[in-house]
Amino acid sequence: MLLGLPGYAFASGVEAFWLAGGLLLGTWLNWLILARRLRVYSQTSGNALTLPEFFTNRFRDSSKMLQVVSAFFILLFFLFYTSSGLVAGGKLFETVFGLDYTWAVIIGTLCVISYTLFGGFLAVSWTDLVQGLLMAAAMVIVPVIALQSGNSDASIFDQLRAHNEELLNPFTNSTGEALGWMAIVSLVTWGLGYFGQPHILARFAGIRSEQDVPTARRIAVTWSAISMLGAIMVGLIGLLYINEMSLSLGDGETIFMVLVNALFHPVVAGILLAAILAAIMSTADSQLLVSSSALAEDFYKAVIRKDADQKEVLMVGRLAVVVIALVALALAMSPDSSVLGLVSYAWAGFGAAFGPALLMSLYWKRMNRNGALAGIIVGGVTVVLWKQVSGGIFDLYEIVPGMLSAFIAITVVSLMSSEPEAEIVEEFDNVEKALA
Repeated sequence: MLLGLPGYAFASGVEAFWLAGGLLLGTWLNWLILARRLRVYSQTSGNALTLPEFFTNRFRDSSKMLQVVSAFFILLFFLFYTSSGLVAGGKLFETVFGLDYTWAVIIGTLCVISYTLFGGFLAVSWTDLVQGLLMAAAMVIVPVIALQSGNSDASIFDQLRAHNEELLNPFTNSTGEALGWMAIVSLVTWGLGYFGQPHILARFAGIRSEQDVPTARRIAVTWSAISMLGAIMVGLIGLLYINEMSLSLGDGETIFMVLVNALFHPVVAGILLAAILAAIMSTADSQLLVSSSALAEDFYKAVIRKDADQKEVLMVGRLAVVVIALVALALAMSPDSSVLGLVSYAWAGFGAAFGPALLMSLYWKRMNRNGALAGIIVGGVTVVLWKQVSGGIFDLYEIVPGMLSAFIAITVVSLMSSEPEAEIVEEFDNVEKALA
């Protein structure tokens, strides 16, 4: 929101609205289709708070295979997702303090680890509220002040047209080449990823009451719309500012920081730049908590030490936070790393691995444990393999083939194997009655 999306708008112009529009639609659909149903079903399924736990309880998987496989993909893709936050932290400290990138990433990682180790789910929820408000304020204030400080009386779109008319064409890239259906579909289908993000879905399961879902949906969609519009405007205005000042910007993802440093008093700039750190922490702590829970609850307690008490599991979880953060740190060490590039891979992985499995488990009574297992594996593996190939159809964003293959695998395997047990069917019917 503060680095990747402004950087994309800075490089591509209004083409970024395809991406933002897809994300906004995905936010709304996620709250509309999944939130209330997942809240009710997770409570029915043993008060499950994590995706692996929900799948295991939903399908009565005594073998724990669903739990272990789900935890594996959570750890795999969160390593890339968390590393994107560490890259963002590195770029922040590098740009603001002039630190060497390596030391900047290390300092950012230490901030995130120390922050995450204090408190738990409730603490993260409250701090995320404050950090989200700070992010939204920054996304409104920066483009508004930047527009008012410009030297031209012409509108931003007239100025963009004078600079490069192709930046205002949503069907071409910045060089005038047609985007084509594949590029547009790849941008819009980012929204599908919301259905499988464990750190977002955990909030649905943990919401105070199902009656609060409509209010929460309105808040979430409004916040997303304001923030995404602000992010795109930062990128577009930043492009004009860099051109007007005849400056060279090596990394477009730092445009928010460049504008803030140029337009505001150092005290105000410090507060606005803290919004980036807020964004990093509010995302990274959620990711690290879900990852550590997957390692502690879904690997350690489910497979290695089934008799482990809560204190032991808590210690393993805290150790997992440090270990996962250090591995993500190693992935983030390259100065050429792109925040949006790392996020796109993890986003597709989660969307394909868990989105179809979760949607069908909440809406299809005939789905069984084997179908869920097949969908998670096929969806996750398809994303990994698709990412390794380029050219032709393989330029399509990997979330599309990943989710399609997962839906097919769930349907085929469920129909080819035995029907769910009567107890599972009865639970599904009870949830349907509760939702009616």
